[in-house]
Amino acid sequence: MINEKISKKYKLKLKEYNKHNKLYYEKNKPTISDSEYDKLKLEILEFEKKYNIAPKKNSPSINIGYTASKSFEKYKHKVKMLSLSNAFGYEDLLNFEKKIFNYLNKNINFSYSVEPKIDGISASLTYKNKKFIVGVSRGDGNEGEIITENLKTIKDIPLEINSKNFPDEIEIRGEVYIKKKDFLNIKDNFANPRNAASGSLRQKDPNETKKIPLRFIAYTFGYIKNNQFKTQTEFLIELKKWGFKTNIDNKILRNVNDLVNFHKEFENKRFDLEYDVDGLVYKINEFNLQNRLGFTSNSPRWAIAHKFSADSASTKINKIEIQIGRTGALTPVAKVEPVNIGGVVVSNATLHNEDEIDRKDIRIGDLVKIERAGDVIPHVIEVDKTKRSKSSKKFKFPTICPSCGSNTIKEFNTLTKKYDAVRRCTNDSFGCEKIAIEKLKHFISKEALNIDGLGKKVVEKLWDLDFINKPQDIFSLDYNKITNLDGWGTQSVNNLKNSIENSKKVSLQRFIYSLGIRHIGIENSKLISDNIKNISKFIELIKSKQFDSFLNIDGIGETQIKSLKNFFSNKSNISIVIELTSLLKIESQILNGNGILKGKSFMFTGKLNGISRAEAKSLVEKNSGSTLNNVSKNLDYLVVGEKATNKKVEQAKTLGIDIISLEELKKLLN
Repeated sequence: MINEKISKKYKLKLKEYNKHNKLYYEKNKPTISDSEYDKLKLEILEFEKKYNIAPKKNSPSINIGYTASKSFEKYKHKVKMLSLSNAFGYEDLLNFEKKIFNYLNKNINFSYSVEPKIDGISASLTYKNKKFIVGVSRGDGNEGEIITENLKTIKDIPLEINSKNFPDEIEIRGEVYIKKKDFLNIKDNFANPRNAASGSLRQKDPNETKKIPLRFIAYTFGYIKNNQFKTQTEFLIELKKWGFKTNIDNKILRNVNDLVNFHKEFENKRFDLEYDVDGLVYKINEFNLQNRLGFTSNSPRWAIAHKFSADSASTKINKIEIQIGRTGALTPVAKVEPVNIGGVVVSNATLHNEDEIDRKDIRIGDLVKIERAGDVIPHVIEVDKTKRSKSSKKFKFPTICPSCGSNTIKEFNTLTKKYDAVRRCTNDSFGCEKIAIEKLKHFISKEALNIDGLGKKVVEKLWDLDFINKPQDIFSLDYNKITNLDGWGTQSVNNLKNSIENSKKVSLQRFIYSLGIRHIGIENSKLISDNIKNISKFIELIKSKQFDSFLNIDGIGETQIKSLKNFFSNKSNISIVIELTSLLKIESQILNGNGILKGKSFMFTGKLNGISRAEAKSLVEKNSGSTLNNVSKNLDYLVVGEKATNKKVEQAKTLGIDIISLEELKKLLN
């Protein structure tokens, strides 16, 4: 019989766990990091073991995930979709392997199938007679939510399989996730990529899900009729042949030492991956051994997740600065006492937005924990309020723009029926100094006008000297004055002059992108330029405000239309565009449907000599080729320059993709 004090402590831990469990799985709004969540779960399990406590039904030793929402129809899994137990070090892995040997009652030879644990949302896909018939979330492991129509919007998920050896009935399991680069375009609406994936899959309207760039990677099966496969590795190879995406970093390893060494190696490069990972998954490779080992009440005996350490450290917030971006977004940044985290000295940490500051009650002078885990940018995960000064005051987020004095607002999102977390300056033009500087930096960037020698620091310097205030000022610079500046000589000024002259010839797509209109990125600029074909039509639309015609373009929606209308409701923006059209030679969009590269796809890595990557991509597209952003089986050529990314080259070799130089590309183009 446990005493009252221990019982009370256990119940409090359980209550805290279930609060965070609900926030994580049901609300998609976690308030603690994954590492803190795992730590709390582990404490409860150890507490139950130490004091021999009979687990309650909402304990992590029994409960998995979340109860399926009443908004969706429920679906019972044929085979339980359980979570994995966690390992945090060498001893945990030794214990895991020891339990396997003990259960099988003898030492037996086996291998481990190893794969990255993508931080996404688990989903199962049931196929009958080669057709995708039902898609389900994990839910509580026993039953989940039917989200078939939402899953059908993901291009990585085949709706029908044509392979002869595809089973008559199979339930394929995998992870729905969002790539880091894709998340950047929607980060204002979600806390992190995982939340974005989860929220999108639980939309009632699949058309809303379709707007989010979701991906799917397959990793196993739950149920299979007449299983003929002997190993996990063999099944993964077949998954790929059937048309599913599998992880290129999957490996086979033989013992615990190999697992630990690979984990250390992989942890060092995880920040370079195109998706978030929080560990590695180790599975017994042989299916006959998996079947013998079976399951505990909430996890398989034959698999374990080896979590990554969250690089963190404690430091003090000296100041909170408000940075203003190109679209007017006010981003709070904590200036902290420099601290070494994972070998990197950190002096700044993002605070994300006003809501984040309020939720965590972050104040100047606070002692905080800073983490560099799944995010490249360090962020505050915890405030030590026990060390807070009695004179500490709550941080007041500015309702007036610190740069121009305009009002700041939170926009109402008609899709979510909530106000955005991000506060913005209402002077979304060149009237706000900080916004203007960021817009100028965007205007000269590589994907826009690509003006060499006019980098971000140079733009700031020329602004301070009142040499440039608007984009058109770049084309009337007084080069004699620049020559007299520190760090500038005749040669560097001539190079800048030539670069500016060369930039005057620009494609319609890049010109539209260079304007820095919110929600109009590279892809949307291309869609618009392909549709209107020339700058004259664009000017007509600006003057007439007839942007609703773009609704006929697949990929352009109400959000983009609203953004265009807002941008061109400002007379200053209209005059800037019209003046730029008189200074630049904006090429009409001429699509060559039968070019020499028709049907071929290209990807670039490394520095290209004598040509920018943007120009190289443009050359490929003008000759009917297409460009990709990642290495996959759909890629035909990887064009390699100086200091190419080794990982991409190795991936291309593995997939048998042609690796060529810039010179070889030129030969293809004659």
